[in-house]
Amino acid sequence: MKNIGLGNLYWNEVIKVLRNIIPVYDKVNSAISLGKDNQFRKEGIKKSVFPGNHILDAGSGYGNMSKLALDFVSQDITINFYDPIPEMLAEIKNRFKNYDNSYFLCSGIFEKIPYKSNSFDAVLCGYSIRDSITLNEAFVEIHRVLKKDGRLLIVDLGKPDNFIARFFVSFYLKYLLVIMAFLAAGREGLPFRTLYGTFLRWPRNKDLNDLLSKTFSKVEFNKKLMGGAIIVIAYK
Repeated sequence: MKNIGLGNLYWNEVIKVLRNIIPVYDKVNSAISLGKDNQFRKEGIKKSVFPGNHILDAGSGYGNMSKLALDFVSQDITINFYDPIPEMLAEIKNRFKNYDNSYFLCSGIFEKIPYKSNSFDAVLCGYSIRDSITLNEAFVEIHRVLKKDGRLLIVDLGKPDNFIARFFVSFYLKYLLVIMAFLAAGREGLPFRTLYGTFLRWPRNKDLNDLLSKTFSKVEFNKKLMGGAIIVIAYK
């Protein structure tokens, strides 16, 4: 099987960019997603997280996915925040100080998740799995740590199968995104142009669906914005 993902060299470049944009991360994310980022997160979370669940917020960043799960599903969940950037995880304590649920912090990559098999009811990947080094290996690892009937939720950019739709999404990410990021955060937003490089390495929607289907028993694939955004739930 052909490896899909950023590869080690580009992954290191992307992580460096993400580390440098921490102060404006949320502000720019909201702007470049046309304000739809949390809407899509909530839609997926409500279908994949349930009271009493033990969840892995993979590529958690500040924990935006988990915060929405606590606010819109239940505070009766246990969260493991998992991210390759310790500086992102360092913000968790401040952002979750008003919540009483149990949570844990761990830094690492998708391809080598340091948890036992069958540990989690759900794994949440909000705008993060696209930044994996090797997507194939990431899905195998996520499948391993999920419990029987566990769910993988992916909320991310989509890469439309239709050529015309793909052209418009690509044009937006290559040219207009930089303008939106600059308007939202000034020069600090300009490094978000790296997102276009991750999009180029991201599989088309049909190919992503096929890749998930090789590992997971069932895949629900929901396309938004002409296929330029996706909400995917894959079941173990």
